[in-house]
Amino acid sequence: MTAFSFEVLATDGAARLGKIQTAHGEIDTPVFMPVGTVGTVKGMMPENVAATGAQIILGNTYHLMLRPGADRVQRLGGLHTMMNWPGPILTDSGGFQVMSLTKLRKMTEEGVTFRSHIDGSRHTLTPENSTDIQYKLDATITMAFDECTPYPVEKKVAAESMRLSMRWARRSREAFVPRDGYGQFGIVQGSVFPELREESITKLRELDFEGYAVGGLAVGEGQEMMFRVLDSTMPKMPTAKPRYLMGVGKPSDIVGAVVRGIDMFDCVMPTRSGRTAQAFTRRGTVNLRNARHLDDTRPLDESCSCPACRNYSRAYLHHLIRAEEMLGPMLLTWHNIQHYQDLMRDLRAAIKAGTLTQFVQAFEAQQALGDIDPL
Repeated sequence: MTAFSFEVLATDGAARLGKIQTAHGEIDTPVFMPVGTVGTVKGMMPENVAATGAQIILGNTYHLMLRPGADRVQRLGGLHTMMNWPGPILTDSGGFQVMSLTKLRKMTEEGVTFRSHIDGSRHTLTPENSTDIQYKLDATITMAFDECTPYPVEKKVAAESMRLSMRWARRSREAFVPRDGYGQFGIVQGSVFPELREESITKLRELDFEGYAVGGLAVGEGQEMMFRVLDSTMPKMPTAKPRYLMGVGKPSDIVGAVVRGIDMFDCVMPTRSGRTAQAFTRRGTVNLRNARHLDDTRPLDESCSCPACRNYSRAYLHHLIRAEEMLGPMLLTWHNIQHYQDLMRDLRAAIKAGTLTQFVQAFEAQQALGDIDPL
């Protein structure tokens, strides 16, 4: 059997090139995980997600417990079998979704009682049953149950929230069933306050998780503040375990976080943007709704190998979007996931070659140019 392990293969400054070994395969880091919230990466077949170079995807405890239900997923062979994704899967514990249900939830020391956004039915999530649900889903990487602290927030409130999450982390760790090739990550909280983040790391290290996530960012604080928090947090994080920045982000967010030592990312941005006619390219973001694409026969991004760029023109993609044909969002979603995977591949190559500084300079220069001028 394969033990869950992480190895740092090379560094360039604080950035790390690494490899995670799991029961469901290897993960090369830095890595971006496409989000498959309810057991599907929206608009994509699993084999197409894999074709982009993605090695791991994300599922969500909150959504899957409501529909189709963790017990049903388990009876169907687990999430890997049910959705035909044999590779690693990380499951969010449900903490972030519960935060967004402010008007539908009641939180206590025990956990969170909430009403389903689907049918209003009453449910409870605790560290114990969140961990058990993720076990039934057969998550390769289980996340500790936490409260995602909103922003902005007073320091006192942030401290209370973080300490509650740390108590929940201990209960999550005690509920986790160790298995070869499976791991559980603790989540560092503390909002934008360095001393609270440090306290959180200290408490989590005592529990010896297989990995550590930075939570409570990308919730409205902005990129500058996020990087400032990472600058103070990352030097205190365990070096021998993978580091995961939850819910991030734009390509520039990812590049800046890799430079600061983050190994893992997830975000709905590439898929959600694809469904709203936004495409990420090496020269910035393109809005395919814009009329300037009406007669443009060029590819979306000439250096991209995805079907949208290889087989179709901007004019055709624009037509699909304007006609509200489902193929348009599907092609743009594929492109965006490919773009993110290409970015991660290029970051890994730069770290290995020791040329990350030059890569970042070139990346920023290309982004600053903006989209290709219309014909």
